[in-house]
Amino acid sequence: MISHTIADKVDQLVDDAADKLRALGEDVVSARPEEGKWSIKEIIGHLLDSAVNNHHRFVRANDYEELKFPGFEQDIWVLRQSYADVDWPSFVELWRLYNHHLAHVMRQIPEDRLYIVCLIGDNEPATLRFIVEDYLDHLEHHLQQVDIQSTG
Repeated sequence: MISHTIADKVDQLVDDAADKLRALGEDVVSARPEEGKWSIKEIIGHLLDSAVNNHHRFVRANDYEELKFPGFEQDIWVLRQSYADVDWPSFVELWRLYNHHLAHVMRQIPEDRLYIVCLIGDNEPATLRFIVEDYLDHLEHHLQQVDIQSTG
């Protein structure tokens, strides 16, 4: 099942990334690469927000034929939660564990439910399968950003 394959990749990816993230110093994770760009702390915060937003999509898709969700104002979420001020080791662990739970939730999605149509904000309709696949792509994209920022 596609959701199992993606969930396995999420589990592996976050475990590998968490090991690297824990090794980064406060100066590295708090530095902004340039004005208006997120620090590593804020990128991981954004990824946690993404997990939270997708969590309820994955759960609710089991009960409806079409789902409508609000959009996700990512910059406001990062700003309002003040990710720049979080305790880094604890935050990395929260992010890692939440993603493991989300991977568990992905594994519970029946194959036939992956074709439920979801409407998110003003975006084009998408199947739940697309959203599950996109979650992994989004995670990989931002973790590549973190690698670039951490190596300077």
